[in-house]
Amino acid sequence: MSAVRSVAGIGSPVDLWAPGMNPTLQILRPQPAMKRAYRLRTPEQYQRVRRDGRTWDAGMLMLNAAPNRRRVSRCGFIVARRLGSAVVRNRIRRRVREAVRLLYPQIAPGWDMVFIARSPALAEIAFPQLQALVQQALQRAGVLHASVSGSSEPE
Repeated sequence: MSAVRSVAGIGSPVDLWAPGMNPTLQILRPQPAMKRAYRLRTPEQYQRVRRDGRTWDAGMLMLNAAPNRRRVSRCGFIVARRLGSAVVRNRIRRRVREAVRLLYPQIAPGWDMVFIARSPALAEIAFPQLQALVQQALQRAGVLHASVSGSSEPE
């Protein structure tokens, strides 16, 4: 039988698999955030991508992309006030950023990208559907490596 209880001071669950056995400590660690070097940070960077880049539409999400002269690709995220309150806008921004972070290893280096949220539904749709939107936008822009844009790889 298994019992779950909390360890005082840690707050993480401990599974006791059998009497007399050592408990296995399961600590939930947060996923790493998108690194600062992979993000657009200044208004000038956003303006350059909007001015010099091309735009692709993926329904609820738009992507502007422009080549850069760096060894990494950088991403920025725009969520307009008309999409909702600050809570909703921040939720949309976090979800889109996470979807991009998961696809980041497949993005070709040398691109600056700005993702523009166009619908408040992005805060509520299923995450796999959001990932598909982001992947579709990246494929249309041609910034995904060829092995990913053709078909999804089994893990």
